[in-house]
Amino acid sequence: MFKLSEIKELIKLVDQTSVHELEIENEGARLSIRKPGKTEVVNVQAAPISHTYSPAPAPVYAPQPTAAAAPAPQQAAEASAPSRAVADNLHTITSPMVGTFYSAPSPESPDFVSVGGRVSEKSVVCILEAMKLMNELEAEVRGEIVEILVSNGQLVEFGQPLFLVKPE
Repeated sequence: MFKLSEIKELIKLVDQTSVHELEIENEGARLSIRKPGKTEVVNVQAAPISHTYSPAPAPVYAPQPTAAAAPAPQQAAEASAPSRAVADNLHTITSPMVGTFYSAPSPESPDFVSVGGRVSEKSVVCILEAMKLMNELEAEVRGEIVEILVSNGQLVEFGQPLFLVKPE
C-alpha cells in the first residue's frame, strides 16, 4: 500500500514537472495521478506489481522555472544540447527518473564529476533523489565529461539530458 506521505510527494513531483500522467503499481496497490490543468488522484485499487510511465507529449527536458532560474543563454544551450550531442558524436547521460539532481554526495563534498573529468562505465556522476531515496547514477560509458547540463538541486525529469560525454 502507499503511504499518505509518498502520495503527497508524488503529487508534488508531478505538479512541478511537465509530466501529465504517472501510474505506479506496488505491493498489490495501484496509484494513478493525472494532471489535466491540476493534479488529481484518480484511482487506488489492488493489482499485480508493475511500473508504467506515460510521458508528456511535449519534450520533458525543458528546464523548469525556479526562483533561482538560470539565465536565458544557458537555457538555450540546454535546449540545443541533444542536437549538439548528435553533431559531435557525444554520449548523452539522461535521467532515468523524475527527481532532484545532486552533483555531490553531500553539500561539503566535491562534485562527483566536472567538465574535463574522465569517467568509466561504473563512475558515479550524480545522485538523483526521488521520494527521499538517494539513487546513484553511473556513467555507463568511458570518456570525458564535455558538459554538465543541469545545476545542483535542480528538479529533473525522466529522459532529461544531464551530461554530455565524449566516449573513448
